[in-house]
Amino acid sequence: MSPIEIEPGRLFVGGQWREAADGARTEVVDPSRGAVVTTVAEAGAADVDAAVRSAREAFDGGTWSGLSGRERGRILHRVAELIRENADELAQLESLDVGKPISLCHAVDVTNAANDYEHFAALAHSLDGAVRNTPMNALAYTKREPLGVVAAITPFNFPLILAGSKIGPALAAGNTIVHKPADETPLSALYMAGLLQRAGVPDGVVNVVTGTGPVAGEALLRHRGVDKVAFTGSTAIGRHVAATAGEALKPVTMELGGNAANIVFEDADLEKAVGAIIKAFVFNTGQFCMGGPRLLVARSVHSTLLGILAEAVPGVPVGDPRDPGTVVGPMAGEKHLKKVEEYVDLARKEGGRIVCGGERLDLDGGFYYRPTVIADLSNDSRVVQEEIFGPVLTVQPFDSEDEAVALANSTPYGLASGVQTTNLARAHRVADRLQAGIVWVNDWAMLDPAVPFGGVKDSGYGREYGPEALDAYTRVKSVVVSLD
Repeated sequence: MSPIEIEPGRLFVGGQWREAADGARTEVVDPSRGAVVTTVAEAGAADVDAAVRSAREAFDGGTWSGLSGRERGRILHRVAELIRENADELAQLESLDVGKPISLCHAVDVTNAANDYEHFAALAHSLDGAVRNTPMNALAYTKREPLGVVAAITPFNFPLILAGSKIGPALAAGNTIVHKPADETPLSALYMAGLLQRAGVPDGVVNVVTGTGPVAGEALLRHRGVDKVAFTGSTAIGRHVAATAGEALKPVTMELGGNAANIVFEDADLEKAVGAIIKAFVFNTGQFCMGGPRLLVARSVHSTLLGILAEAVPGVPVGDPRDPGTVVGPMAGEKHLKKVEEYVDLARKEGGRIVCGGERLDLDGGFYYRPTVIADLSNDSRVVQEEIFGPVLTVQPFDSEDEAVALANSTPYGLASGVQTTNLARAHRVADRLQAGIVWVNDWAMLDPAVPFGGVKDSGYGREYGPEALDAYTRVKSVVVSLD
């Protein structure tokens, strides 16, 4: 694979590339080697203000919202085409920036990003209203309108996909955008700004400001010119985002942390279940809010399944993300690696038994951690209850369906959950009782832009994907016309 050239990143405001007002820049690190690969502009409050003003002018001028839904859809279709045409470079950028295996970037990140824009392109001209039957001598109807300027704040783990899951529906509905990507992983956001412009999105409609959360993110969140906030990130920061937006009565969608349980019943097909179990906790090196780091196993098969995992997990290929055979790459940064180490050390102190893994992998100076399986922890253990966000799996036995459901629902989170069983009635029955925004049966991470996802409890509110996503980027206006 030939190396890609990284242009010095600049802010994208009003259709133009520009340096930060104070000239500040920040480093971007390759997590597979711990080495700086480039720098990008570090936006301050003045830069955020310029981006919001640009988005406001574009919205008020109707350069995007004034287009028909069909025309917006045509442009979004072109975005999807350009993503596919530039798939190799986007995959390499995402792999370099996040440490994802290149094969995963091609198969998941780039493919899903293109599918996102294609899906919302198809929905762009379906934003219709309804005529309402009333006893009044009047014609009453509703219409859906865009909200205005949307602040999209996205995390480090799926930069390309999670940007598209916000920018796609926001643009389909006629809004304008200011996107603040994670300070650790800004490269694909900047690349996409250029692709959106090439596809025909007018200047000022999409703006990208790179920088830190406490400075650029906070300025964007508090800006009076922002009409709506779409946020994906940790629950702790999500609480601050919601409280701050609430002060200005701005609508917010929040996709926050997760700590999903994967339930294996005694009648499960263990061969298939093992594949789903491993995928659930090592996918994206465990940096997946909808991952399955808690394994709940029927006591009759608990020892058997632990033995299978003890043999299978160490065989999962861990290494250089540029190697097509790699399944698990490095953590996205040193602080994420240290957090995983701290939790595994805590598991030992809490009486946990390390079945496999439990240590760093020394490779090229990168931030690698071996996939780890931990048994014998109590349910009130912090390692079980809290979100680790790394390739760590805890395993707990249960004795009944009721106990399995109670354990699954026992954490503050409710983003995803899984059921492994060959009993169809049980699958539906348990899925109904699980407190989660999405439930997978006999697999994990089956995602498509047509299927909405989002959380309950501390995992947030609102839904991304599906036609439901457009509800978060529009408001309903009622019009009543007297017929007297």
